[in-house]
Amino acid sequence: MKKFFITTTLVLLAALFASDAEAENYPYRSDYLWITVPDHSDWIYKTGEKATIEVEFYKYGIPRDGEVNYEIARDMLDSYQKGKAQLKNGRCKINIGTSKTPGFVDLRLSTTVDGVKYNHHCKVGFSPEKIQPYTKMPSDFDAFWQQNLDEMRKQPLEYSMEKSEKYTTDKIDAYLVKLKVDRRGHCIYGYLTRPKAAGKYPVVMCPPGAGVKTIKEPLRHKYYAENGFIRFEIEIHGLNPEMSQADFADASRAFGDYLQFGLSDKDSYYMKHVYQACVRSIDFLTSLDEWDGKNVAVQGGSQGGALSLVTAGLDKRVTQAVANHPALSDMAGYKDGGTGGYPHFNKTPGMLSDANVKTMQYYDVVNFARRISCPTYITWGYNDNVCPPTTSYAVYNVITAPKEALITPINEHWTSDATEYGQMVWIKNHLK
Repeated sequence: MKKFFITTTLVLLAALFASDAEAENYPYRSDYLWITVPDHSDWIYKTGEKATIEVEFYKYGIPRDGEVNYEIARDMLDSYQKGKAQLKNGRCKINIGTSKTPGFVDLRLSTTVDGVKYNHHCKVGFSPEKIQPYTKMPSDFDAFWQQNLDEMRKQPLEYSMEKSEKYTTDKIDAYLVKLKVDRRGHCIYGYLTRPKAAGKYPVVMCPPGAGVKTIKEPLRHKYYAENGFIRFEIEIHGLNPEMSQADFADASRAFGDYLQFGLSDKDSYYMKHVYQACVRSIDFLTSLDEWDGKNVAVQGGSQGGALSLVTAGLDKRVTQAVANHPALSDMAGYKDGGTGGYPHFNKTPGMLSDANVKTMQYYDVVNFARRISCPTYITWGYNDNVCPPTTSYAVYNVITAPKEALITPINEHWTSDATEYGQMVWIKNHLK
């Protein structure tokens, strides 16, 4: 296991992307700045160790005095301690105590300066390498998914590819693909980019973050094709990305919260055909004459990170798996008073019923992670409240395949351009 810790707190955020939500520590061009510095440089403590965090607050770059209200809580849970501290020359120290069990403690901060309230938070981990998921493996998990993949493949591979001139460049060709998933009429769309030069290339499947939305920037990761990859960036709802924004807005309202649809029954849950579609995407990519015949990578963030790990667990053709802060991870973790993953079903009354929790076992990323056999690279931040670090560790800790982690403690629900480019480099360095 390799870990690379990034602990610098002053970061430029002008060009960052959030997978499922705008969630950044410091709003772009803000007048204020919080700095939180734990007394362990990697933000990690052993269970039983006490943690102290130095807090700094600046406005217009000037340290400001005042009162800081704080709360201390377990990751994503209600606070168990509240207090006040005084900023002097813009600084104070807060002892947040310890944790007797593996997990994360969140220091939640607020201060009012010039009549405006400012909030921030900082999470530190206690023996997170020992975090284990709440989610159990059903005895018929493998049989359930094999049956559903067999059913999907009763539909012969069928797709259309239309050249997309507006996304074609002097170095890469782009195509809009419509891919049929199964005999029930499910389909997905995606943009395929590949090098113009003739040759054989590794393929990369990139599933989307959560929501019903278009593929906004098909060329945002054009460096994959420019570096010798065939990349397929997909949507999962069967909506043509060439639709207008107004039509997408209407469709999004019509879909509602699809992650809740049919959750009481594993055979009717909405995400079943989505997981099938990811494997069907691998069928498509490996059917291309330009595939190198060896390398099949998956890469995505948040829900896309979840679907990447799901696909790697379902399909042994996958040779490299990359994920940012995976969603859909240990979703039922709230059941025993612990931390659960996105979409945080604890916020909706009745969603953590026994029937729903049983279905979740068949769709939770931790159970697919247990099945991954290829080299895997995951990155996550500690301050993430969308896909909390507790659940990222729950996934990472059960992977028995060769694995690496890039941990960026300051990050909330975003990854930098440099981190995303580095994922392409990692895949390239792990080609067969």
